[in-house]
Amino acid sequence: MMTLNAQTLATLRQRLRWLGAIPPIYVVLIALFVWIWILNPNFSQSTVFLSFLRRATPLLILAAGQLFVIVSGGFDLSVGSLITLTVLGSAVMLDNDPSRTWWVISVMYLIGIGVGLFNAFVVNVLRVSSFIGTLGMLLALKGLALYWSSGAPAGYLPDNFRIFGRGVVEDVPLLGRLPYAVIVLIVFATIAIFIYHGTSLGKLIKTVGDNPQAARLSGVRVSWVRTIAFVTSSVSAVTAGILLGGFAGVSTNVGDGYELEAISAVVLGGAVLLGGQGSVPNAIAGALTLRALFTLLNLLGLSAPVRFVVQGIIIIGAAAYAAYSMRRSSK
Repeated sequence: MMTLNAQTLATLRQRLRWLGAIPPIYVVLIALFVWIWILNPNFSQSTVFLSFLRRATPLLILAAGQLFVIVSGGFDLSVGSLITLTVLGSAVMLDNDPSRTWWVISVMYLIGIGVGLFNAFVVNVLRVSSFIGTLGMLLALKGLALYWSSGAPAGYLPDNFRIFGRGVVEDVPLLGRLPYAVIVLIVFATIAIFIYHGTSLGKLIKTVGDNPQAARLSGVRVSWVRTIAFVTSSVSAVTAGILLGGFAGVSTNVGDGYELEAISAVVLGGAVLLGGQGSVPNAIAGALTLRALFTLLNLLGLSAPVRFVVQGIIIIGAAAYAAYSMRRSSK
């Protein structure tokens, strides 16, 4: 009898260890989904949930890109303005002509890569902190977007451009209608997960973020790694901009606040703001949690400014926790 009890206790301990290994963000996410479902039972329907996921996709993609920069030890505050530039610039270049869609998208990705390279140049060569450098880029890109569009929404995004944000694939088994945005999310997330978790580049990003000086002494090309991180973030911003243009249309403030939401999402996913630690699936889960939280706040009838309070608390709490962890590890 005692042997059986001992075996039972051992099995229970193993299960508890397995549960303890689950990142807390997934527990919070499930709890939020259950709460939303209680307030809105239709949320469990595939069409309603996929509609929610479609609206959340730009932030999910942006968080995956932002993770690369944060884990490498930096910040990218320029992504919100790059989203705005993508939408406004695309509308101006398209000039209501659907035949221009593919080359305009190509140009926007080239601009995004250029922004990522310039951010990396400012950080690596000019030795400006990523926070200050990308803050300056945020202002410059927003000014460029407004100048390009003459300070007001101009042009029209044709249907073959907007299909990525608002189009759906019909008659999908079990799901019914699958938004193109969700397909884009799956492709982008798969590539990001493979690069970050399945290649040596992901390890180098963590190494650079954890201790750039030690990484440099061990032969790691720190500037090259940081450049890849910034370019990845910018590419994610252009992708998010294309999707937002698809279902939100042309607006001069379409990307406002997304840089803070992306950082908040990555922090919620357990990434350390000072670099060296993070996970792409957890960052995406953090973004989904943030969107679920905003949805819940709306269902509870709370005002939009509460979002800023929540994001501020998340960032302050994460910074405090990171500082506390560093103090403990240094003892």
